[in-house]
Amino acid sequence: MNKLKITKVENSAASSVDFNNIPFGKIFTDHMYVADYIDGEWTNMEIVPLENLSIHPGNLAWHYGQSIFEGMKATRDAAGTPLLFRPEEHVYRLNASARRMCMPEFPKEAFLEAVHTLVRLEKDWIPPQEGSALYIRPFMIAMDSALGVRPSDTYKFMICTLPVGPYYPKPVKLKAEETYIRAAMGGVGEAKTAGNYAASLYPAKLAKAEGYDQIMWLDANEFKYIQEVGTMNIFFVIGDEVITPITEGTILKGITRKTIIELLKDKGYNVVERRLSIDEVVEAADRGDLKEVFGTGTAAVIALVDEIKYRDKVMYLDPSKFEVAPYAKNTINGLRNRTIEDAKGWVVEAGATVEA
Repeated sequence: MNKLKITKVENSAASSVDFNNIPFGKIFTDHMYVADYIDGEWTNMEIVPLENLSIHPGNLAWHYGQSIFEGMKATRDAAGTPLLFRPEEHVYRLNASARRMCMPEFPKEAFLEAVHTLVRLEKDWIPPQEGSALYIRPFMIAMDSALGVRPSDTYKFMICTLPVGPYYPKPVKLKAEETYIRAAMGGVGEAKTAGNYAASLYPAKLAKAEGYDQIMWLDANEFKYIQEVGTMNIFFVIGDEVITPITEGTILKGITRKTIIELLKDKGYNVVERRLSIDEVVEAADRGDLKEVFGTGTAAVIALVDEIKYRDKVMYLDPSKFEVAPYAKNTINGLRNRTIEDAKGWVVEAGATVEA
């Protein structure tokens, strides 16, 4: 990797952080990566001290929503080596989102150089606690300052990093949504774009008022087929099958989802990707065949589900009896801290491009 221009802070704030008590998403590290898209090419690539942006009120991202992002994590092994998990998968998905949102793709080599270098620079910010990590947020926004519904000609790509604890420290309760939708065929549900999350906030607020942690989205046409949860993909263990909704344009192609499918298949589980109706889940619960429900995502990792509400029906689960989800969680966490052998080459050391 090429050497990036790096401007370091004089004194790191890492020593002032209590890694045993980290509010998710509120503490940022010392530095950030920035790059500009001007005249058809990416330029001005550098790492600088974290600072506010100065953006014109006519910025197209504010008005027309050209904004995409990724979510990654860095961990460390017992020796303190900073580790990344399947970083290439994130640049592929970032660029898929960029294409759908009519934004320029970011070069793979520059993306990996940026992530490796920034994580290595911020290695003291990686929490050592089990279940904690350094969250990595790459994102891209439009930068033109002229109103009018059109794609921007200029863009800014940035990466911020944040030490985080577990996203869901306890099992979650889900409400199946029948009034609002997350995505429809032909829409932008498969893109990791800001508007998808903005649209989810109000129904999620209503669900929380009823005592539920998140929405479980159903399809936009019939409110019949399960899609995903607001913050993660979802898996159901029904009988001897591990079932997860198929990605067919409305569901985010989760990298943790993809990883768990591979891990479970390798273990011998019968993993099926298909359309799954809420009625099938209710029937399985009534028969006693609904054994586990869990979510997967970069932030959530593996989140156990202990309750699902659909209309007047409430389905309860006992996470203490789960077998598949704990195996998945322990395996992916073990891979990320190198206590489990990585036979697939998914875990890579953050490149030693910065002096320690």
